[in-house]
Amino acid sequence: MTPTRGLQGTFAHRALTLALLLLVTLTMTSLWAAPQEEEGIGIPAYNAGPPPKGTKLPPILTKDQLWGTDARYSYQTHAYELASRIPAVLHQQPCYCYCDRVGHNSLHSCFENTHGARCATCLKELYYSYQQHQAGKTATQIRAGIIKGEWKQIDVEAAAAIN
Repeated sequence: MTPTRGLQGTFAHRALTLALLLLVTLTMTSLWAAPQEEEGIGIPAYNAGPPPKGTKLPPILTKDQLWGTDARYSYQTHAYELASRIPAVLHQQPCYCYCDRVGHNSLHSCFENTHGARCATCLKELYYSYQQHQAGKTATQIRAGIIKGEWKQIDVEAAAAIN
């Protein structure tokens, strides 16, 4: 083997390794940049509009119904207070903890029981929905923001001060 052929082989090996590394990096980056949908699952369950007139949604738990680890932090109980103010908005939002797999049909379902108090995703989406509703956004606009993942920026401890 001549020295030139050895250098060419080493260069080709390095180029191939770098190309493979670039391909893997681009593939993984595109997966992380994808919308909030899990592969093959899509957007979690939600209701496209408010409940029909005369339809009564299941009640949101009151903060007095939360205790123990479900009421350890003020942001947990406060979330339920805010949820009770915007039930029709929550009824129209998906929940990206994918609790629809266990029968929930929207973010509203998470606050009908203690699930919402235990789940960071539900709490962040609730606070995001409330803030956006207070800013004058429609349920459809709020849902678009949730689907984009804007709820992930919510700090639940800071959000506990929202009224």
